[in-house]
Amino acid sequence: MAPQTLGRALVTAKWLSEAVRAGRVGPSLRVLDASWYPPQERNARQEFKERHIPGASFFDIEECRDQSSPYDFMLPSESHFADYVGRLGVGNDTHVVVYDGDELGTFYAPRAWWMFRAFGHKEVSVLNGGFKNWVKEGHPVTAEVSQPNPAVFKAKLNTALRKTFEEMMQNVGSLRFQVVDSRPEGRFRGTELDQGLESGHIPGSVNIPFHSFLTETGHEKSIEEIQQIFREKKVDLSKPLTATCRKGVTACHIALAAYLCGKRDVAVYDGSWSEWFHRAPPRYKVSELKRNKA
Repeated sequence: MAPQTLGRALVTAKWLSEAVRAGRVGPSLRVLDASWYPPQERNARQEFKERHIPGASFFDIEECRDQSSPYDFMLPSESHFADYVGRLGVGNDTHVVVYDGDELGTFYAPRAWWMFRAFGHKEVSVLNGGFKNWVKEGHPVTAEVSQPNPAVFKAKLNTALRKTFEEMMQNVGSLRFQVVDSRPEGRFRGTELDQGLESGHIPGSVNIPFHSFLTETGHEKSIEEIQQIFREKKVDLSKPLTATCRKGVTACHIALAAYLCGKRDVAVYDGSWSEWFHRAPPRYKVSELKRNKA
């Protein structure tokens, strides 16, 4: 395995296809399909069974979460995560590559990438361009589901990479860290519903829709382009930064983009707007729609 890929947040389809052809997928390299779609639209697990990258396993974000929480996709406990990824053959020394099959190119894979990092795993990468471009470039797919040998994974939550509701509330007054919201502009401004919820944003946050970091083909933009996007929004990557969204998924695109620029410590507000909407006092939910009605 080429050493220069280790520790990188991204790997190319070319690099991964060479690893697959060379038979390197195994205990030292695991490939995980982290796709998730609204059930009425697509069935991620069924699509995985029909075709996936050879040697890949299905990372089910519905199973690897805090199922006792009223909010979607909250981080599971250390023991839950360790047990789950261990059954997928991931040990602490495994290089993990995550991807998903979203039409954009990448949607849920950065969430899985961030989860691994939050639990102390360093060697985790996102497949640049996702499964969409893997197929488009003619790389191999299979319907054969492999059964990896279980591994031992020891998880330790890095609390610096996760923000809680209480920490976000404190920050409204103290402004100790910057907050970037990755949702579409209309949901951030409060002019359109956010998956059934009234929308709006946390006071003091700025909006960078997550797809801003993706090219038309679904690949990550260049580091120079990403840096320019942050600069235009007056986000200082030398200072503390937390990302938020609807349910803690596309916020991870912010963390990934900043990581590519050398900023390794972006936190994600795990509960994001779904929790903030239900728990924050009305004055802490900024909405243009409410202002217009007043």
